[in-house]
Amino acid sequence: MSIFDNLGNSADKGSAASKEFVSKTYEHTKLKVFQLTALTFGMVAKLLIIGSLAFLGFLFMAFSSAIALGEYLHNVALGYLFVGLFILVISLLLYFFRKSFDKKIITKMSKIFFD
Repeated sequence: MSIFDNLGNSADKGSAASKEFVSKTYEHTKLKVFQLTALTFGMVAKLLIIGSLAFLGFLFMAFSSAIALGEYLHNVALGYLFVGLFILVISLLLYFFRKSFDKKIITKMSKIFFD
């Protein structure tokens, strides 16, 4: 009978260890999800705040430079045209180099996600 008792005790210990492993894995997963969620919301909040302020600053700079350039050229419409073309050229450059931005973002996010 002692062989059956030892076998039963070993099975109970293995079952308890596997239950503990599953519960610890579940807790770790919950903490990892919380960490990633907090980082994501933090990044989005910073992006919205800093991005909106930078956009407003850029907007005022674009209008003032267009007016100043228009006064220099003695034609305000040309000032707005040149500033608009300049912004369009910058936008096209950013569009053509978008893959390098994607690589940088994926690299940063993989360090956060897999650490």
